[in-house]
Amino acid sequence: MDYWKLFLGFLRIGLLGYGGGPTMIPLIHAEAVKKYGWITDDEFADVLAMGNALPGPIATKMAGYIGYKVKGAAGAFIGITAMVVPVLIGMILLLGLIYRLKDSGVVGGMTSGIQPVIGVMMAVLACEFFKKAWTSLPKAKTIVWTAISIVALALLKVNPGLLIGAALAYAFLETTAAGRRRKRPAERDKGVSA
Repeated sequence: MDYWKLFLGFLRIGLLGYGGGPTMIPLIHAEAVKKYGWITDDEFADVLAMGNALPGPIATKMAGYIGYKVKGAAGAFIGITAMVVPVLIGMILLLGLIYRLKDSGVVGGMTSGIQPVIGVMMAVLACEFFKKAWTSLPKAKTIVWTAISIVALALLKVNPGLLIGAALAYAFLETTAAGRRRKRPAERDKGVSA
């Protein structure tokens, strides 16, 4: 049964994820976190960060990770296949039609009409991530990272992968340093008691 749910969940994402990876992220969140509970919000944030930092399409990396977590290698295969193959078949079948209609006002209107919906989906997901950061991180750190992200992405046009890589490196260095600081008093206490 889990295989079938995995297949259907990622099939829906693949079929409804108009515009590629970034538009699929809210759909992946809806299926994997909210509908099926395959991963938690925290795991989703980690998978999203990891997927952005690694090369290749983010949606397939997320499908592979989530599928693997749910049902191992077979789950990863099912998740990726369910997401990619229907879209690939649709592209092959519709490519000629799309090419002939690419300058059509109808196709242009459809593309323009869907963009606000995609924008709202991304904004809702961004708000959910911000709320989670606001409650789980120090407020100052949330504000600083939000400001850095806005400046880097909107003003400086930094590649999102580079920004995520920098944030991951900072988090790694900070947690490593915090672990060392906690270890030192414990080592001193051991030396005193010996």
